[in-house]
Amino acid sequence: MMFLRLIGESFGFAFRALRENRTRTFLSLLGVTIGILIIIGVFSAVDTLRANLESSVEKLGSKTLYVQKWPWGGGEDYPWWKYVNRPDPDIRDFAALRTRMTTAEAISFNIDIGNRMAQYGNNNVSGITVSAASHDLFDIRKLEIVQGRYFTESESNRGSNVAIIGATIAEGLFPGGTDPIGKSIKVLGRKVNVIGVFKKEGEGMIFDVSMDNAVLIPLNFGRNVINIRRADSYIMVSALPHVSLDETESELRGMMRSIHRLSPQEEDDFSLNKTTIITAQLDAMFKVINLAGGFIGIFSILVGGFGIANIMFVSVKERTHIIGIQKSLGAKNYFILSQFLIEAIALCIIGGLAGLSIVYLLAFLVKLMFGLAIVVNIGMVILTIVLSTLIGLIAGIIPAAMAARLDPVEAIRSK
Repeated sequence: MMFLRLIGESFGFAFRALRENRTRTFLSLLGVTIGILIIIGVFSAVDTLRANLESSVEKLGSKTLYVQKWPWGGGEDYPWWKYVNRPDPDIRDFAALRTRMTTAEAISFNIDIGNRMAQYGNNNVSGITVSAASHDLFDIRKLEIVQGRYFTESESNRGSNVAIIGATIAEGLFPGGTDPIGKSIKVLGRKVNVIGVFKKEGEGMIFDVSMDNAVLIPLNFGRNVINIRRADSYIMVSALPHVSLDETESELRGMMRSIHRLSPQEEDDFSLNKTTIITAQLDAMFKVINLAGGFIGIFSILVGGFGIANIMFVSVKERTHIIGIQKSLGAKNYFILSQFLIEAIALCIIGGLAGLSIVYLLAFLVKLMFGLAIVVNIGMVILTIVLSTLIGLIAGIIPAAMAARLDPVEAIRSK
């Protein structure tokens, strides 16, 4: 009980000192607040960027393989000359894979052609992507339709002139809340009936995989209106739930080599792309970003810590005679030590909470104004509190130890 009473009195002394020196307290808090704000802000920005990038990757499917002419990648060392003469995946490849694959849950053939225009009456939307896909695309991409429906099996097989449009196109062609279902729009010089509208997804940060600005038509209809030689064609293969992606990839590679009649000595004339390629690149990139963010945070914290230490030395100097009186009345060294340590820790914790509050306020304003959700990791919040306590402890230990070792007679004379 005596120990708890002494600790309570130490808190009282510390907070009275903070209240009596408001300007100095504010300046001390400012250094710590800015330091914590920078470190939390940097890592929140990195986490937000990572979350948005991973969201774009997830749209591609974690258990989906893409048979394409070009491998995913890029950069200055990208050997484009090795792939430029490869054939594009075609309908024969798709038909053969559907017949032979045993580890695939669904297989879809897709054709994309960009920078087109959709028109309805006097309204038009330019820069859209027209996509023609086989019926299984819905099972692979897990597309969400907020109005209308997806193609029926018979519509896909017959190649009916029907379409599902993205949310951005629906807003542009049918302003004022007009129901687009059942309306005929003009795409690629042909009229198509709108049977559905995709849920608004927002733009991706890696690949343009959003359906907001796309018109999806059945493959058998698209083959008649799209020049495949000028379009991007690819095959999507999703693995069965109980089968690993590596197993499906191994079978798919063997099937494609067999279909293209490649000898064992010949290299693949196709690419099998998957999201793990992107996630590996993201992991490597974020290791560098986190390292840079860590250095920025460390320097910010050091600046705040030096500021606290400086203020604590001044505080000890100003209160030397009070320390002498306390010691002459029987105050123990640990009582004096605890006063200054608690004051330093309190400064850092208050500064840390202030910095954290500013981060949450900025996150709220960004979401309110721009619709971007800022990710504030709870682990970073806990780390902030721990760091604030450690900074106060380290910054205050030397001034507090100096105060505790003062001779009471000399301390009283200092007045």
